[in-house]
Amino acid sequence: MREMGLSYIVMHERSPAPKDLRGKEELLVKGRNDRQDAIREIVRSKSIRTQRVLVQELEAEGYVCTQATVSRDIADMGLRKLPEGVYVLAEDLHLQRMVSELVVGVTASSSLVLVKAQPGTASGIAAAIDAADLPEVVGTLAGNDTILVVATSPEAAQAFEKHIDKLRNFR
Repeated sequence: MREMGLSYIVMHERSPAPKDLRGKEELLVKGRNDRQDAIREIVRSKSIRTQRVLVQELEAEGYVCTQATVSRDIADMGLRKLPEGVYVLAEDLHLQRMVSELVVGVTASSSLVLVKAQPGTASGIAAAIDAADLPEVVGTLAGNDTILVVATSPEAAQAFEKHIDKLRNFR
């Protein structure tokens, strides 16, 4: 009886992973994180309405993935669909609501972006921009109806202006 118990334990003992599989889990995690970062950029910069379009955008950026993978990423990231049918990041939802209701104009110049808002609302919008933790934004400065956004570069300022314009158009 003891030998049978011993052989049972030996049969189910975990063997070390083959050399060619070691670190593969790290690559999968890194791949998922990189892909989700790409999804954030795509969703923030374009109007994505379907998972299929998101898969196509990812493929255009060099990612190989299926619609099922993208579906899991959407759930993991907490992406939401606006009533207009466009995906938005959960962390951008508050910003989207404020921008769509309160922002009246946006203009980029060099690394700066000027956001015009309804009177008395600029500080709340600036706080929402800061809370969204957008990679292209260094910081904000708010007055009564104007927000000055400092971007990391002129290209980042243009991307931020485009992002705010996109959010303004969805109510």
